[in-house]
Amino acid sequence: MKVAISSSGNDQSAQVDPRFGRCRYFIVIDTESGETKPVANAAQSAGGGAGIQAAQTVADYEVETVLTGNVGPNAHRALQAANITVVTGVSGTVSEALKDYLDGKYKATEGPTVEPHFGMS
Repeated sequence: MKVAISSSGNDQSAQVDPRFGRCRYFIVIDTESGETKPVANAAQSAGGGAGIQAAQTVADYEVETVLTGNVGPNAHRALQAANITVVTGVSGTVSEALKDYLDGKYKATEGPTVEPHFGMS
């Protein structure tokens, strides 16, 4: 299974970014092979549509699950349309978040957790 985790940095020791659409990186992890790939989020500074663009980015990497702090309504719809499970309320380092998810400490989110444009400067 491939998991994408919104991250403030480009490795597993970085903190989970509470913003999905405007995070700095996604850390894409194949839980079967252990392969890890940092992916810069090109939508981080977008004036609008960051969540939709970020959802397309993780979909391009054939991710099955996204772990993040929060997700807005447009990103949530785009992720659902791509059949990607969304898990919110995630915190700590990327490696801790993955372990906690695999240990069953986090469950799928049914809907958005923030309003559109959350995290814009």
